[in-house]
Amino acid sequence: MSVITNPSTAEVPVRTRIWCTVPMVVCASFACLAQVSFASQQYAQDSAPYLWMIACVLVAIPSGLILLARNSYPQAVFWTACLLVVALPYDSLIALMALTSLLARRQGTKVTLRSVLAAATTTIWSQVRDALHPAEASIWHAIFSKPYTGVRYGNTMVMLVDERTIIASAVVVALIAVAIATLAGLHIRSRALARVAEAKAQSANEQVSRLRTTLDNQQLADAIAAEAHDTLAHSLSLLALNASALQAESRKLKAEAEQLGNANVAGMAGKIAGTTEDIRRQASGALDEAHSVIDMLRHPEDARLQLAANDAEASLTRDSLLQLIGDARAANMRIDTWIDVQQLGQLDESIGVIAYHVVQEGLTNVRRHAPGAPVSLQVDANPRKGCMCTSAIRRCRNPPRIWQTPGRGPVFLVWPNAYSRLAEHANTVLTNITSSTLMYDYHGLGEHRTQP
Repeated sequence: MSVITNPSTAEVPVRTRIWCTVPMVVCASFACLAQVSFASQQYAQDSAPYLWMIACVLVAIPSGLILLARNSYPQAVFWTACLLVVALPYDSLIALMALTSLLARRQGTKVTLRSVLAAATTTIWSQVRDALHPAEASIWHAIFSKPYTGVRYGNTMVMLVDERTIIASAVVVALIAVAIATLAGLHIRSRALARVAEAKAQSANEQVSRLRTTLDNQQLADAIAAEAHDTLAHSLSLLALNASALQAESRKLKAEAEQLGNANVAGMAGKIAGTTEDIRRQASGALDEAHSVIDMLRHPEDARLQLAANDAEASLTRDSLLQLIGDARAANMRIDTWIDVQQLGQLDESIGVIAYHVVQEGLTNVRRHAPGAPVSLQVDANPRKGCMCTSAIRRCRNPPRIWQTPGRGPVFLVWPNAYSRLAEHANTVLTNITSSTLMYDYHGLGEHRTQP
């Protein structure tokens, strides 16, 4: 439950238990019935006041049911109970129960003092009113009467004490009852506030624990990032530097061999220079990726925002595919496309997102691992056949083979001699695939096979 922080009428989350509610309703109704029954003894059965007593009896029977609303409307229940006791010849027990409920669920000096004063006044009025009734129509007179005396025994009721003692006893008992109801309400409130404070302390401890764990993880990530910067990044930098030096020496050797007329040595030197250029370019790319990973470790929140996939932008639509292909062509990639998409609105949205990421990943791998190579991209989507086929093929000396699955609709990513990172979107772990064909089947959501 939530606790309202208004200091004047702050709410306290008190648990309302059914095993307490039922006895409260029964006892409140019974007390009202008892006092109105005694009060009716002073009137003749054919008189107007007696009819009024009958109406009060009918109201007293369900009167205790107002206590069912004490959890949601404690103030309204309290003032309604006080009004019933003051206006009708009812016992004050129902008002005292409402007072306990109000003090338990509302805190504030004004509310407490006002409700206690109203309950004390109502209780004293109820008990004194009963004490002032004739002896045969008063519960207090029945308590202080001599045993076996009264109309029911065929004689006159004999009192053991005088009227002033009866009235004084009624006032004292009323004040004691108000004190008990007040202390009970304050006790219930204190226990509820203690539970709230304990819950807040536990929540704060859990938050501190989470922050400590986050801090420890961040410290570990900073240490890993620092170590990666000191070792991996420096090693990649040296690799790129050595590759550049080797390339320069190869070109120098090629020039000297051409001057000496040694075509074989010149050719081999040229191949070495080309290979070292590839090594240098790959080392530079790996260095950039290493710095990206280090930045992610040092700034995890920014990395989390960058890695969050936006399915709205990753949907398989003609506009999104044209935008993706346009971005790839803007990066100087040569792409031949064949897109056949039919009734796109009837396709499963999750499958469209997966297919989009497959195309995006394939084009990214081509741009990263085979810059300048021509690429053929084919996307087929037909909801009537329940299949979607996406191919990203790098033209190479040994053309790749496509894995066909009869009777099922696969999503193909055909990619030789490259590294694929589909784990983010395909929920599968893929490793280096050399001269192989990768098949991702969205029906299985995670199946992958390689064919050598």
